[in-house]
Amino acid sequence: MATTTQTTVTSKDGTKLAVDIAGSGPPIILVSGGSVDRGSNAGLADVLESDFTTYNYDRRGRGDSGDTKPYAVEREIEDIEAVIELAGGTAHLYGSSSGAALALEAAAAGAPVDKLVLWEPPYNLDPAGRPPADSVEQLDRMIADGRRGDAATFFMVEMVRMPADFATFA
Repeated sequence: MATTTQTTVTSKDGTKLAVDIAGSGPPIILVSGGSVDRGSNAGLADVLESDFTTYNYDRRGRGDSGDTKPYAVEREIEDIEAVIELAGGTAHLYGSSSGAALALEAAAAGAPVDKLVLWEPPYNLDPAGRPPADSVEQLDRMIADGRRGDAATFFMVEMVRMPADFATFA
């Protein structure tokens, strides 16, 4: 296993992002899903580090990274661009779940991405299956009111579309 270097990078809006760098080879940035930190991709980074330089970062508001309000997908794209700059100006992106959506959005916005690997991007092409338009606002209100369990259930049922029977949080 290669030595992991821990560092930070500053996004365009001043948010500090925690990044673990390991391995050698072409740079690949690991973009995690919404409810986890960079630890969720640590095993993948271990596997990839023999062939790639891995950049495994905590998305804003998670783990050791900062969080600047208000939330916007554009800020997360800027975060990915900051990690790409740290990686030398171009990189492969691997994203899982909402991280896959962000990786795809970053590439579509013109970020210098060589290749994409997308695992379960949460896109739903059926308009009837889309989450409520004010989903982020509802989540923010629940969290501000200290209703984290309700927020997690709302996210899983209304946004991810997981059956309510499976989305039980203590």
